[in-house]
Amino acid sequence: MEVTEVKVFPLRKPNDKLKAFATIVFDSCFIIRDLKVINGNSGLFVAMPSRKLEDGTYEDIVHPINSETRQKIEQAVLEEYERVKDRRGRPAFRKRDSESALIEPPSLPSAQQDTPADSQSLSAGGIELL
Repeated sequence: MEVTEVKVFPLRKPNDKLKAFATIVFDSCFIIRDLKVINGNSGLFVAMPSRKLEDGTYEDIVHPINSETRQKIEQAVLEEYERVKDRRGRPAFRKRDSESALIEPPSLPSAQQDTPADSQSLSAGGIELL
């Protein structure tokens, strides 16, 4: 299973441990939303989407079963976070080719960027995906 797209949404709160939310796509057919980029005691790491249980603890909704997959997810998300952390505006998905090199999506004129009909966008949970 290969990471084919990564989208990172940096937060603008410099002193907060939560630095960004992320969405990742595998094999152009499986998407995971609400990953978190967190600045922990030993640096940045990626937390999986989770839900709060009745006892106040949290449980991952999805998570990798082996460390190789966890490293692949973390590397892809953190690379994209480093690339976009200082940018303003809405980030676009970045596709990856078979060698895992990033391929820039084509740019739209600024007047068309926010037009869902022109970009064939998909909106879910308040996040618009191009």
